[in-house]
Amino acid sequence: MARLDTAAVNTLVAELASWKLAEDGKSIETALKFRNFPSAMGFMMQIAIAAEKQKHHPEWSNVYNQVKIVLTTHDVGGLSEKDGLLAKTIDKIAQETGATLLP
Repeated sequence: MARLDTAAVNTLVAELASWKLAEDGKSIETALKFRNFPSAMGFMMQIAIAAEKQKHHPEWSNVYNQVKIVLTTHDVGGLSEKDGLLAKTIDKIAQETGATLLP
């Protein structure tokens, strides 16, 4: 897996409206709000299953009904195609579970 170049990173971020590029340019991040704690945990379990299948795992945190997610590919020291694929999977599941974006 290769690290995405600057043009590919910019294209990826443009495709992912719910994600933003981190200040260091090596990761993308999003923050989501759910109806309640069980909804947030259910979302995280769905992502855990998808991430395991994709062999790519998020950095995340959860406080009650909020989930913050950071994606990067440590092996390449930045973003790779794996991050885009997992971000799109996360977006699909977030939409299905009724998540809303946090500022």
